[in-house]
Amino acid sequence: MSAYAYPNPQAIFYQQYNAARRDEVVGILLALFLGGFGVHHFYMRRTGLGILYLCFCWTGIPSLLGLIECFFMPGRVREFNSIQAAAIAASLGIPVPGWGQAPVNVAINLQGAQGVQGNMPPAGAVPGPVVGAPPYPQPPMPVAMAPAYPTAVVQAAACPRCQRTNPPGARFCIGCGQVL
Repeated sequence: MSAYAYPNPQAIFYQQYNAARRDEVVGILLALFLGGFGVHHFYMRRTGLGILYLCFCWTGIPSLLGLIECFFMPGRVREFNSIQAAAIAASLGIPVPGWGQAPVNVAINLQGAQGVQGNMPPAGAVPGPVVGAPPYPQPPMPVAMAPAYPTAVVQAAACPRCQRTNPPGARFCIGCGQVL
């Protein structure tokens, strides 16, 4: 029995994501050549702005705005794609595949020009102070303060049935559930 309702949610995610994602180059070209008609907004599922551009296409203002917006399209397309990916992953009940993971095709510990290993510390190196850097001053220790309420020493109770030690103040054993 698997934890997922269907066999491979990542495959379903990629299938749905490829159907919903938008291409940056297509967005730029639509904004550049058909931006006066608002086609790039229809492409990004912004139907309201697309209709607004279509209503004012005869003035030339949407053409100028489309020319300017072609420079902002790559960021808008990436934002659209990330929102689509998050929505698809949430509908499948999985985290977005590939987010928050280390890149797969990055080589680590490559030898540098003088035998230095890239930006990775040598194996077994322990982090320590930087040579030549001034030491940090020790922070002052806080003055011990008496508690504002009286404290009572509460001992942890052992269960009479299973002899498991329970947290102080517990009414039931965490091992067997017997009343303490």
